[in-house]
Amino acid sequence: MTDADATPQSPAAPDPLSTASRDIAEVPAVEIISTAALHLMSAAAVNLGLAADLPDHKDLDEARSLIDSLAGLMDAAAPSLGHHHAAPLRDGLRSLQLAFREASSIQDEPGQGPGEKYTGAVFPAGRG
Repeated sequence: MTDADATPQSPAAPDPLSTASRDIAEVPAVEIISTAALHLMSAAAVNLGLAADLPDHKDLDEARSLIDSLAGLMDAAAPSLGHHHAAPLRDGLRSLQLAFREASSIQDEPGQGPGEKYTGAVFPAGRG
């Protein structure tokens, strides 16, 4: 191989992982936490049969795991999120917990439902 056959070296392309890390570093923690919470909420809603395009799909075991995870995340992150960001997420969590109770044929004891070890017992309006 001669020098004429060698292809010229292009400048080093940026490492995609490095670029991704820089992009993530620019996103505020509140946005990352909120996005994670919304993904957990959406997945729980689907597994509770609340998705318009999958109304017959129910997997309460999956929903329980997702709601537990969401409640743990909210419990840990609420002080960092502040009331403005945490309040709507807490409302969504409570709605999912109530939907779980409604969807379940075998009721959990108060305080034993999904996420209730973090939030306390959840009752429908007018109870508890």
